[in-house]
Amino acid sequence: MSKNKKNTEANDKSLESWIWDAACSIRGAKDAPKYKDYILPLIFAKRLCDVFDDELNRIATEVGSREKAFQLVVADWRRVADKKKAMVRFYLPLMPKDTEQPVWSVIRKLSDKIGEGVTTYMREIARENPLLKGIINRVDFNATTHGQRDLDDDRLSNLIEAISTKRLGLEDVEPDIIGKSYEYLIRKFAEGSGQSAGEFYTPGEVGEIMARVLAPGPGMEIYDPTCGSGGLLIKCELAMQAKMKAAQKTKDAQKTKDAPLPLKLFGQEYVPETWAMANMNMIIHDMEGQIEIGDAFKNPRFRAEKSGKLRTFDRVIANPMWNQDWYTEADYDNDELDRFPTGAGFPGKSSADWGWVQHMHASLNATGRAAVVLDTGAASRGSGNAGTNKEKTVRQWFVDRDLIESVLYLPENLFYNTTAPGIVLFLNKAKPKARQGKIFLVNASRIFEKGDPKNFIPPEGIACIADTLIKWKEEEKLSRIVDRAELKKNDYNISPSRYIHTGEAETYRPLEEIVEELDVIEAEAKEADKALRKILEKIGV
Repeated sequence: MSKNKKNTEANDKSLESWIWDAACSIRGAKDAPKYKDYILPLIFAKRLCDVFDDELNRIATEVGSREKAFQLVVADWRRVADKKKAMVRFYLPLMPKDTEQPVWSVIRKLSDKIGEGVTTYMREIARENPLLKGIINRVDFNATTHGQRDLDDDRLSNLIEAISTKRLGLEDVEPDIIGKSYEYLIRKFAEGSGQSAGEFYTPGEVGEIMARVLAPGPGMEIYDPTCGSGGLLIKCELAMQAKMKAAQKTKDAQKTKDAPLPLKLFGQEYVPETWAMANMNMIIHDMEGQIEIGDAFKNPRFRAEKSGKLRTFDRVIANPMWNQDWYTEADYDNDELDRFPTGAGFPGKSSADWGWVQHMHASLNATGRAAVVLDTGAASRGSGNAGTNKEKTVRQWFVDRDLIESVLYLPENLFYNTTAPGIVLFLNKAKPKARQGKIFLVNASRIFEKGDPKNFIPPEGIACIADTLIKWKEEEKLSRIVDRAELKKNDYNISPSRYIHTGEAETYRPLEEIVEELDVIEAEAKEADKALRKILEKIGV
């Protein structure tokens, strides 16, 4: 390992330690997750303040003083209608009396009515910056419950002081490093949030695999209808940048020295606090995205301007909450966006997994690709059962139309809201000819390391899984190409664990999946028994 790489890792670790220590300054590590709605906006505000300081200092070197620079910035901000053309990205109305002092010092020096003061400053920042409305000013730092402050001034003061110990300006830390640290903090909150964590966080290594396989190109439009804290969208941008950076090292890439066009990121999130978190996460990564609020299943916000129909994208990436049971058949039947076609439609009341897959399929353009995380049962429920199973019917619709490119079976205990392994389903509306009529299955149940409280996929495992999926590399006990005839024979069970047996890892297969596989075997035995009886009747036995 190079010295530079070691130093970078040390800096990352130092920033992550600082950011978690700041979070724990209120009470301690066990209590930190419940205060995330206070901690994240403050760290976000610290980053905005320090970057604004850097921009003021740059202008001050040209005009002679910070005071003149501030006056110039204010006049420019008031004059420019399109804020994207202003001298600064965000204007913070927090200039201290001594203009040589940092902007953040206005918040740091609050000594009386701190909660009220912070709330007022956050609202002033939002009022001046349209992009931050509803994001930075969503939290009331002075809120009470039954007459008791939710976060008293002493603890809030401790938090502000802890955050103040590290500078987060342009020269201090790269957007990607602070972005990774912010994601680290979100993950740490997820560890302490139990069952609710899946609403806003997908394990980073899972997102990285999905983004690498989707291989988004410069300028593409990427959509996540259940975007949580925005991590999957950010992973797509980082994957694209990494790919372009690697390509620039080749001889062919010497011709294109310009930075690649950034991705156009679009997301929708149902929970207001998580919607705000996604916007903060996007900005702190120095990325721009359009994040809408609301239920994307019942009311998708992204529509085509002229027709009002569903807007389509180059890539869709998502991890919807698994097995949602609150959508009814009427929600499918009343849909006016052509998301649930005849022959597929309603997958049943007990799980909306395939309903989300249909929404994502309808959100793809003619050459679009998608990656979606689902419960393992979504790959096999209904196969082998007597009668008609609605989930199996939808799954069959996708298989028969050759829309599924691959299925990845993940290791167990990665996700914060379940110990179940989960799968990643990859769709492709324009499969290459060589891959048509086939699905690539990967059973990665053994590629993980034990962690506390959750398992994780190490970097070499991420690379192995992504490379296998991208290249369709068959390997014993890991991956197989399965043609449509075999899928049909297995009653449209597309679970990799049905076709790829890994030996010792079979211990970790979900009981539900094992029972369903036994149902398939039992159904096959019944069919064989019927056929045998007919033969015996014909020959008079």
